[in-house]
Amino acid sequence: MPQVTFLPQNKTINVPTGTELLEAARAAQVEISSPCGGNGTCGKCLVTIKPGKAVTQSSGLLSGESAYEGFVRACRIKIPDHDIVVDIPVQKGRKDGQFGTGFDDLQLIQQELLPQKSQYNPRTVKRFLEVPPPKPGDGLSDADRLTRLLQPECKKKEIIFPLTVMKRVADCIRQENGFVTVTVFNDGQRDLIIDIEPGNTADAHYGIAADIGTTTVTVQIIHLPTGAVIASESDYNGQIPCGLDVISRINYARTPERLEDLRKKVLGTVNSLISRAAENGNVNPQQIYNAVISANTIMTHLLLGLKPEYIRLEPYTPTVHELPYLRASDIEININPESMVYISPSVGSYVGGDITAGILCTGLPTSSSQAGEHIDSDRRINMLTSLFIDIGTNGEIVFGNNDFLMTCACSAGPAFEGGGISCGMRAASGAVEHVDIDPHTGMPSCRTIHNIKPEGICGSGMISLLANLFRYGFLDAAGKLDRSGKCPAVIPMGRTAKYILAHAGQTANGKELSVSELDIENIIRAKAAIFSACALMIHQAGMTFDDVAQIYIGGGFGRFLDIEKAITIGLLPDQPRAKFRYIGNSSLMGSYMILLSHEYRKKQISTAGKMTYLDLHTDPAYMDQYTAALFLPHTDTSLFKRIF
Repeated sequence: MPQVTFLPQNKTINVPTGTELLEAARAAQVEISSPCGGNGTCGKCLVTIKPGKAVTQSSGLLSGESAYEGFVRACRIKIPDHDIVVDIPVQKGRKDGQFGTGFDDLQLIQQELLPQKSQYNPRTVKRFLEVPPPKPGDGLSDADRLTRLLQPECKKKEIIFPLTVMKRVADCIRQENGFVTVTVFNDGQRDLIIDIEPGNTADAHYGIAADIGTTTVTVQIIHLPTGAVIASESDYNGQIPCGLDVISRINYARTPERLEDLRKKVLGTVNSLISRAAENGNVNPQQIYNAVISANTIMTHLLLGLKPEYIRLEPYTPTVHELPYLRASDIEININPESMVYISPSVGSYVGGDITAGILCTGLPTSSSQAGEHIDSDRRINMLTSLFIDIGTNGEIVFGNNDFLMTCACSAGPAFEGGGISCGMRAASGAVEHVDIDPHTGMPSCRTIHNIKPEGICGSGMISLLANLFRYGFLDAAGKLDRSGKCPAVIPMGRTAKYILAHAGQTANGKELSVSELDIENIIRAKAAIFSACALMIHQAGMTFDDVAQIYIGGGFGRFLDIEKAITIGLLPDQPRAKFRYIGNSSLMGSYMILLSHEYRKKQISTAGKMTYLDLHTDPAYMDQYTAALFLPHTDTSLFKRIF
C-alpha cells in the first residue's frame, strides 16, 4: 500500500490506493480544514502534493494565485499507487481566538431573571453523616445502616447504590470512624448514590454548565452551594475542520466512522475545557457531580453519536427532542463517572437546547399580556412582546411573550464567522475587527484584534466595512462598489470589483487583503436570512417591529456586534436603540440557571412546550421576505427611516 506523509505534522500512514485524502488524514489523526464538510463547494481545503501527482477530480474553485502555487483541493484527491507527501498550510484564525470570559455574562442578565439564593436546589446534594458501627446480631450490612440514615432525607424514595459506589462503602465508613459524605442525585422518582467519601467533603460540591456551539464551546465549573463561577474556559469546536456549519457537518457524518470522528472531536473539546477549568479552579473533576449541556439540535446529535442525516431531509426529523438524564460515563465526559448529565431539550430540527436554555435569560417566559389591566388588550400584548435573536452560524429567533411564543431558525451560514469570505477568518489575533472609511476618499483605516498586522477579516469587520462604505456612498444598495475612480481602494475587475483593505507589504502573510463583491454578497445573504426570519414571524403575528418592546441579542458573535452598523446594513431592525439588550452567551447562562435550580429546569421545559416552531423550508412567504432583504439595508427603505 502507498505511504502518505503529512507535513508539518510529520505523520505517516499506509492506505489502499484510491482512498480519499480526507479519509487518510482522518485515519492519521491529521486535521485538514474542509469548511463545507468535504462536499467540494468551498475551495478551502488546500494542500500541496509532492512528489508526483495524485488522482484529482478537478482543481476548480481555486484562484489563479492558488493554482499557480500548486495547491489542490484535498476533498478531490484520491491516493495514487505510489508514496506521496501532503503539505498542509497553516490555517488562519486557529490561535488566540477572541472569546468571552464567561464570568461577565452573569452581569449582562437582568438580575431579577437569575435564580435567587432561596431558589438554589440542584439535583445533587451532599450529606455529611455519622454511620454507627455494626452491632453483633443486628443483621444490618454497611449499606443498610447508611440507607437508614438517608431515609428521612429521601422521604421513602427508592435508594440505589451503583456497584462502583458500593465497592467503596466498607472502606469509606471505617476510614474516618463512621464519618462519611454521601452525594445523592434525585431524579424525582428515586435517589441515586453517586459518590461516597470519607470525612466531611460537603463543601467540595461542583457542577458544570456547558454551551456547545457550532463554532465555540464554553464550559464553566460552578460551586453548587453558593452558585459561584469557579472557572470558565472556551475554545473552538474541534469539529470545525470537518465543516463550518451544521449542514456541512451532517454531510461529513455520512458514514458511521465519520459520525464517530465528529463525536470524538467535540467530546475532546469538552473534556479539554473541563480539564483546564478544573486545573485553574483547583477542582477535583471527580467532585463534579452534575452537568447541564445546551446545544443546537445537530450539535446534540453529534455529541451523543446520533445520526443527524434525517434532520436535513424532508420532513426534517431529529432522532430525539428531549432526553432523560444520562450518566457521564455513558457520554464519556471526564467528571465523576456516576454524575448525571442533563441535555437541554430542542423544539425543532434547527431550534435546539441552546435556545430553550437561552430564553431563560430574557423576559419572554415571564412577560404576560395579563399585566397592565387598565389599558386595552392589544396594547398590553404589544408592550410586553419581545424578540430574542441568537446570532451565530445559525440564526435562531424567538418572538412573543408568556402567552404565545413563535420560533424559527435560518441558515445564516458561516459568513459572520469569516466563512465564505475570500480573506475571512474567525475573530482571532490579526483579524480586522473594525474598518473606518474616509468619507471623502473612501480609503480604509483598519483595527485588528491585538493591534497587529492584518491577516484576514472577521464578521464584525465585514459589517463595519459594509456599513461605512454604504454610508459614504462607495457601496450601493445592491452591494456593488463604486467604480467611478473616486476611491483608489476600489479596483474594477471586468464585471466585478474588489476593495483593498491592505496591500501585500502591510499584511502579516505578505499577501494583499481585499474584499470582493462576492464576499459582500455573502454577508448580504447572511443578514437577509436573519432579518427576513424576524420579519416573517412578526408579520404572521399581525404586528410590526414597532410593536416589539424589547430586542434581546444573544450568542458569541453578538458580543462584538456594533448595533448601529448592524442596523445600517439591515441585519437588525431600525428601532430605538434603547430597545436592544445584549445578553451574552445566553445558552451558557441558561445552563447555569438550570444547574443551580430545579425550578428553572421546569420553567425551561414548560416554555419549550409553548413554542410554536415555524419551518422556514416549507413557508413560501419566507422567500418573499428574504428576497426583499437582499439589499442594503432593505428594498423597503421606510423600514429604516432613522438611517436615511
